[in-house]
Amino acid sequence: MARKRLGEILIEAKVITEEQLHKGLKFQEQNHCLIGEALVRLKYATEEQVSIALSKQLSLPYASRENQILNPEKGQGLEKLVPEKFARENFVIPLFIENGVLAVAMADPTNIFTIDNIKLISGMEVQSFIATKPQILRVVDTFYQGAGDLIDKVIDKGEKEDGKDTSDADFLTPDGKLDLDKVISSESKGAQSIKLVNAILKQAIAERTSDIHLEKFDEKVSLRFRIDGVLQERSSPSREIVESLIARIKILSKLDIAERRLPQDGSFSIKYQNRTIEVRVAICPTVFGEKLVTRLLDKGNVELNVEKLGFEARQKEDFLKAAQAPHGLILLTGPTGSGKTTTLSAVLNTIKSPEQNFMTLEDPVEVKLEGISQVQIRTNIGLTFATGLRSFLRMDPDVILVGETRDNETAEACIKAAMTGHLVLSTLHTNSALEAVPRLVDMGVEPFLLSSTLLLTAAQRLVRVLCPDCKAPYKPPKDEVDMFLKESFINPMPDPTRLIFYKPRGCVKCTNTGYKGRKAIYEVYFITEDMKFIISKTRSIPDLRTAAKKGGAWDLRASGWRKVLGGVTSVEEMLSVTVVDRE
Repeated sequence: MARKRLGEILIEAKVITEEQLHKGLKFQEQNHCLIGEALVRLKYATEEQVSIALSKQLSLPYASRENQILNPEKGQGLEKLVPEKFARENFVIPLFIENGVLAVAMADPTNIFTIDNIKLISGMEVQSFIATKPQILRVVDTFYQGAGDLIDKVIDKGEKEDGKDTSDADFLTPDGKLDLDKVISSESKGAQSIKLVNAILKQAIAERTSDIHLEKFDEKVSLRFRIDGVLQERSSPSREIVESLIARIKILSKLDIAERRLPQDGSFSIKYQNRTIEVRVAICPTVFGEKLVTRLLDKGNVELNVEKLGFEARQKEDFLKAAQAPHGLILLTGPTGSGKTTTLSAVLNTIKSPEQNFMTLEDPVEVKLEGISQVQIRTNIGLTFATGLRSFLRMDPDVILVGETRDNETAEACIKAAMTGHLVLSTLHTNSALEAVPRLVDMGVEPFLLSSTLLLTAAQRLVRVLCPDCKAPYKPPKDEVDMFLKESFINPMPDPTRLIFYKPRGCVKCTNTGYKGRKAIYEVYFITEDMKFIISKTRSIPDLRTAAKKGGAWDLRASGWRKVLGGVTSVEEMLSVTVVDRE
């Protein structure tokens, strides 16, 4: 029986369509690559989907960290059988030895030359498993050297600046990205500041860090990583090298290394483990010297899928119903760093089509979306949200995203665009979704115009997700049960005597925090006729909340209790990011 082609398997699994396969084959021919790689580069399929399909085609087992197969056994000398350099260059990782056969996870198990080389250097027969390149490289990092001690290794080596700094050409890709795969080894050549910057960046990426804080105080240096929303201390460099580290970051960001009196902002890109990571840099002078904060934007980890954001079924249905309307205004509220950009990008990615013109105004453009015209705000030359939006209206748009409504001019421009046949999505900084109504009125928007254009208002927060490997179940005490019954608004309500919640415990996989990753919780209010009447007359938040609850909607706290009941997060974490609605 003839083996099925990879494209056929992906079509049967409803991962791609016939048209996408045709485009992928054309791309493959033009770029001389494998069909799986072509589909991934065209963003028709993920590397995981291609690897799973390939495992079915070749009848080979699929290995991942999720199914616990991509977990090399310690103490068998595997790192000596397959050296790190070979593993990294060929995207392979040894897994275990059984009956004299070496099991190896490979990104391309059809490469017989790589298999023959593994047999040669290990002296053993090989059993192939299939895994994705990014997951293999992450396991390589932790298995061979341990990402958690990279900074310590460089600091302990204690090399002094010797002035023999290697050329940047040794560290950069042809398109100017910092290549961490080349330079992170503690044995790499060059000044200690270069190696320490590389180690800090790599360890931060390995630990899923969103922000890096480096600052000097009177008697100490502080290096902190923000992981899952919480700042955590890391091994600090010496005071003598801090200025060199900041100067190195300035060079990468193309900033003025001589300017130490004024704040500076910049950015650069990192190539690491087959991913591109954008680094946004902010430097501010303090009384003890310059403070550096970098934000890591990992494009490979941005999940633009509304199914995985954290919406409850009713909330997702309401949000997409509003997003598919021909015109009107959608507002998403929440503090900085709560994931608003990711949510709106995922919604746009879901509703976009070639039949409509999608345009965005953002500051900055964090997530690149194929098929959507994205514009970067530049206030220094007069390109603001308001001026950009006025320009957009002459570009025949159907759907417009305004990154943030900051002032009266932008608010009025959004309302006018929504009134003239455009769907407008924007964000506001308010504590709850319903507070967006009085905020816009305070900005000068007429209530009757707001009531006729507002389709939906929503708010979101991020809660830390309990580590699936160590979370501990428990029977909640009476006070937690009482809060749950009062605040969750679940219908039908589960039996209180059978409730099981989970709490953090801590293990190696979550660095003993008990949490691993974050997920959004939402309150979503589709504007009903009753709510429109209240907006146009009183703008009373308690009245709006009552009308919304009559329509079946619920608030952030109720959404949080649903995540607690589902074992996603803990009661303590949920309570820390939500408040009870004031009646």
